[in-house]
Amino acid sequence: MSVHESTLESIQQALGHRFTDTALLRQALTHRSAVSSRQGRRAPRGAVRPAETASNERLEFIGDRVLGLIMAEWLLEQFPNEPEGALGPRHASLVSRNALAPIAESIGVEHALRIAEHEEQANIRGLANIQADAMEALLGALYLDGGLDPARRFVREKWQDLLVSQITPPKDPKTALQEFVLARGSALPDYETLSMDGPSHAPRFTVAVSAMGETGEGVAGSKRQAESEAATVLLRRLNRSRKGAKDKK
Repeated sequence: MSVHESTLESIQQALGHRFTDTALLRQALTHRSAVSSRQGRRAPRGAVRPAETASNERLEFIGDRVLGLIMAEWLLEQFPNEPEGALGPRHASLVSRNALAPIAESIGVEHALRIAEHEEQANIRGLANIQADAMEALLGALYLDGGLDPARRFVREKWQDLLVSQITPPKDPKTALQEFVLARGSALPDYETLSMDGPSHAPRFTVAVSAMGETGEGVAGSKRQAESEAATVLLRRLNRSRKGAKDKK
């Protein structure tokens, strides 16, 4: 299940960086299922796992912080007069899974990931949370191999369109839905977790939200994200109903 050299080359080209330590690159593209399946057992407590056999979880941890820092400094440059209350929602949107997953897809992360065969059969490779986590891991690997500059160059290139499109600070879907219904004198949205299935490292939550006589459902790898997606569906539905009612008048 090793990543082919040509695939590694294409990822490096997309990142705009040639790795001095290619073990970091391989680690960033290794899902934890691929590690556990090699030995069929856990490493002894306290053992140091070589980068070539480690998963991308630790790199994901640092990559999340690297992206957060790069995005924070960029937003301060782009919006020098905005208060923290406006910068916060911009930042949250730009470092979210919804931002990371399409960028990961655009550089071929889905096809470069090393994943255990049983997880391949579960079709987790294309899940947004799996790709977003790998993208964070790649940013962590970029930082550890070359410092902040190559990570900053990549982020500013790939996130440019997303940042420019934020004419006004975005609202998270749950906040937007709540404001929508309260402005119309309706009760607060009611969220319900319908199911949770899938393996522990790639769970799937299904959540429903109801308000103003309508319901929306969302499915994601975390309860919070599923609630957000359900709110997006319901808000879109309520806006369509509102527009339809206006058109009939």
